[in-house]
Amino acid sequence: MRPTDIGCRLAWLGATLLAGHVLPAAAQYASGPSILIEAASDERRRGLSWSDGDPVLRAAVSLPVADGFSLDGAVATLRGSGRHGGADAVLDLGISYVKQIGGVRLTADTRYHLFPGACAQGYSTQDYGEIGAGAEFLIGPASFDLSASYAPRQSAIGGDNLYLATAATAAIPGTPLTLSARIGRSSGHVRDPARAARLRPDGAYWDHGAGMDYIKGRWSAGLHYANSSIDGPGRRHAGARLIGRVGLTL
Repeated sequence: MRPTDIGCRLAWLGATLLAGHVLPAAAQYASGPSILIEAASDERRRGLSWSDGDPVLRAAVSLPVADGFSLDGAVATLRGSGRHGGADAVLDLGISYVKQIGGVRLTADTRYHLFPGACAQGYSTQDYGEIGAGAEFLIGPASFDLSASYAPRQSAIGGDNLYLATAATAAIPGTPLTLSARIGRSSGHVRDPARAARLRPDGAYWDHGAGMDYIKGRWSAGLHYANSSIDGPGRRHAGARLIGRVGLTL
């Protein structure tokens, strides 16, 4: 394992252990966990399919532990993802912070992505971590979001990775419908082209999408369009696609 990877892994482990230590002492701040269970026709992230275009089951939980802080976890089935070394699933663990200042919501988070069942294929691991920050501006029933996520240099992703994105969401008054649109760009330095292709198949690229969601009580359903500017050998599972989802919030 390279020294940079050791440092990154220790940093993410330290953050997780710190959160576990804070949890009992900060229980008085918790209003209860938020749990989401859903099925989707694809696990598409930043314009790339992580499930090779196959349907997935997902579950996510967010547990408030202190004022503005929460512990977050999510899992999605991948069933032998070719993008991630044949992984059967992806497990996302992290800590997030939210601060509301008037009509602006500021966020910061750390995430570590683990890939159970993956073959390292000659490398130390398929797992990697990233940090992120964002600002959401609320204007009536609409919101506009600016965000950035950065994965420091790690052998699992062949270098580093920066993702910048903007998104807009608007609820249609008098209906349970919400419309959304987004655009993002992935870039970074490459040290190992084969590994960097996991997150950037043909180098830096743009992704974009739009969607409509129906939310009624604890149930939700949506139809989303996703596409990217990738136009080369890495275009497989990165082109235009409609993705359906149905979920239940507990």
